[in-house]
Amino acid sequence: MRTDDVRALYDRTMREHARPDGPGVRVERDGPLVRQVGGPDDWNGVVWSSPDLDAEGADAAIAAQIGHCAALGLPEFEWKLYAHDRPADLGDRLRAAGFVPEPPETLLVAPAELLTGPVALPDGVTLRPVTDAAGAELMALAHERAFGTDGTRLLHQVVKRLAEAPEDVVALVALADGEPVSSARMELYPGTDFAGLWGGGTVAEWRGKGIYRALVAYRARIAAERGHRYLQVDASDMSAPILARLGFTALGTTTPYVYHRAG
Repeated sequence: MRTDDVRALYDRTMREHARPDGPGVRVERDGPLVRQVGGPDDWNGVVWSSPDLDAEGADAAIAAQIGHCAALGLPEFEWKLYAHDRPADLGDRLRAAGFVPEPPETLLVAPAELLTGPVALPDGVTLRPVTDAAGAELMALAHERAFGTDGTRLLHQVVKRLAEAPEDVVALVALADGEPVSSARMELYPGTDFAGLWGGGTVAEWRGKGIYRALVAYRARIAAERGHRYLQVDASDMSAPILARLGFTALGTTTPYVYHRAG
């Protein structure tokens, strides 16, 4: 796998020509930018900026996105900045305009077919596909227990996707004697080489037992069966070392810059 070639393919197909990541959202081109727009519970933000964006154009583009956020009444708006985006000081310009950086993530990619092998689960643990609201509630509960964050938005997004576009999402929850201890999902992008892995997390007492690897393998098999060559992850510092050991390669880093609208 040639890293530069895969990064260029990712930039072109998943960013410049991005597809909506769920029902009820749309992708818009706004001058040198591509952004996703939806409701307040959806992800709203910039996914791509032209490599020709210069310093003068960057300030104007940032101001336009702040105005867009205000016009739609969105509580927050994200600019997903990649380390190779231009201009080189774009992150500084976003901070100066009021965007707040969150912890950076590592953009990781692996050939799906290399990760499809079986993984043994601990005794008493089973993987259950999530296909309805009840399963989504278990999934959100596992997410809350694993990350210590509110799972309401995740629950909303999964229920909406299962109802309106179930063929484009794979959602899973791992149960230990009936209790949710891990969950994850995969977003499928028809017509592209990529499938995105999202939200994988395991409660502390069940980490290091193979559950996370099993969730990856399960999704990899489905991705490969549906013709997606690569799995893509925006990995936290917790997940990145595990994924690297599984065979994922870093294409760079990405930092979410979030604008919180006053009022």
